Amino acid sequence: MTERGLLQQYALAGALVNEGGDILYLHGRTGLYLEPAPGEAGIDNILKMAREGLRRALTTTLHKAAAHKEPVRHPGLRVETNGDFTTVNLTVRPVAADPDAARSAVPGTAQAGAAPTLFLVILEEAPAADQIPPEKAAAVDAVEGADESATDVDARIAALTQELRAKEEYLQTSNEELETSNEELKSSNEEMQSVNEELQSTNEELETSKEELQSVNEELATVNAELQTKVADLSRANNDMNNLLSGTGIGTVFVDHQLRILRFTPGVTRLMNLILTDVGRPVGHVVSNLAGYDRLADDAQAVLDSLVPKEVEVQTKAGAWYLLRIRPYRTLENVIEGAVITFVDVTEMKGMQEALREANVLRRLAVVVRDAYDAITVQDLEGRILAWNPGAERMYGWSEAEALAMNIRGLLPEGLREEALAVVRHLARAEVLEPYRTQRVAKDGRIVEVRLTATALVNEAGEVYGIATTERITD
Repeated sequence: MTERGLLQQYALAGALVNEGGDILYLHGRTGLYLEPAPGEAGIDNILKMAREGLRRALTTTLHKAAAHKEPVRHPGLRVETNGDFTTVNLTVRPVAADPDAARSAVPGTAQAGAAPTLFLVILEEAPAADQIPPEKAAAVDAVEGADESATDVDARIAALTQELRAKEEYLQTSNEELETSNEELKSSNEEMQSVNEELQSTNEELETSKEELQSVNEELATVNAELQTKVADLSRANNDMNNLLSGTGIGTVFVDHQLRILRFTPGVTRLMNLILTDVGRPVGHVVSNLAGYDRLADDAQAVLDSLVPKEVEVQTKAGAWYLLRIRPYRTLENVIEGAVITFVDVTEMKGMQEALREANVLRRLAVVVRDAYDAITVQDLEGRILAWNPGAERMYGWSEAEALAMNIRGLLPEGLREEALAVVRHLARAEVLEPYRTQRVAKDGRIVEVRLTATALVNEAGEVYGIATTERITD
């Protein structure tokens, strides 16, 4: 309360400004000395807002305080206020922006000189004793008068001298400010020229970079076109390979070093229960349809360890035969990256081999039958003769052509036909009969004593379709 009462009684009007006069803070009743400047609203400048009689002195005093970094006092200014004049004492005092920094600065150093950056403008109304009498004020304001007294002339001369001195100081201050502004403008011009040169250099570099980027862009476009062509070729080759592998019908599985499935062809799904989600699984975990073969993972690992291809014939549970080949997977750089497992259908070839083997057996058998001394015949279950060897021709007298047109009953005596019928019944049931003695009738009517061995002929379905006999003359 004490401080507030003292401030209300003795507080001076003032303003905190920077070196250019821009007002940062106002204190007290400054309306008697300052008024808004005409023009667009903006940052208030105390030099523009100063009333008549204060402006020149304020400009000079602020300039001196900024130049010497010390307080400057200008007393006895006659300021026009509301149609009257008031005597004002002006003081401009430097103020440190950071009080702590100003107190810690050593006097005489650059830090101490650079600390004050703001200025406090104090406007104090002069005491009554310092006020200019009204008659002297009238004498100073009057420019011409025909009836002036000697005292009025001296006062007028003193006032004009003081005003002249103030104008000289103001002109000197303005000149110094102009020179400072000129130097700053020169410095700014040099800086602008330097910036302009840098911008020109940067522009040239940008032009060079633009050309380089255009060149790189053209190269990238060329590379992109080449890559698109290669991608199209690769896609076409991949499609051709997939169609080739699918069209051949050969089941193929590609595995890596850990025997994990990389890809497979549709043909292998008949042998192994594979679906698309099995890619990445070990091949040993996949259930196969092979009968009696469960060494696929072991054989593949052996091929990877020794790099020696392996081939083995395997059979499915449905009876089809396949040739299993396991070979190392080699890249174009001759690097082993896994193994290739292929299944080639050899069922037809196995059938041809079996047929060829049977044909060879039959050919050898035919040679044996032809060269045998015994009579060898083949008949169906109705008794029609189907085969007749040279031994039978010598033994019974009928040629092969004659025998093939006969029934076996023509070779049986009248009393042995029931016995022959019973033999046929036993053989039709695929029963085995021991060799036995019987009789046959030759072409010339004689009875031939023979020892007969009869065998049932069975087809692939297990059905008896004929009887083969071997007959030898007994004593």
